[in-house]
Amino acid sequence: MNEREQNTDDIHTLAQAALDALPAPFRDAAQQVALRTTDWPGEDMLAEFGISDPLELTGLYEGIPLTEKSVFDQPSAPDTIWLFRQPILAEWRERGDVTLGALVAHVLVHELAHHFGWSDADIAHIDRWWE
Repeated sequence: MNEREQNTDDIHTLAQAALDALPAPFRDAAQQVALRTTDWPGEDMLAEFGISDPLELTGLYEGIPLTEKSVFDQPSAPDTIWLFRQPILAEWRERGDVTLGALVAHVLVHELAHHFGWSDADIAHIDRWWE
């Protein structure tokens, strides 16, 4: 399958496989985060972070990190991880040295790090991207 045939469902499937492959202590908690895939980040998302080029945003975590949650928090929406197909495919093409599944997993783990409040060392333990 070439990059033009990769649709948002394919990216979602790769992300779900990465979630399923997480170490047991994180797998169940990660499954509680809504996973959304779309072609591009919304203008409001880009504006919030001062990003002018949508290709610079491959993923986004929306929610309150577990390390900051309180029983008094009344969420207006579930914690959500957004994956953006076109920026992910652009990075995949540019790199040329990783599988699409590995890149999707990397983006997903980075966004989960925001949810869990992981340090760089925690991320390195889960995601061997830098090896």
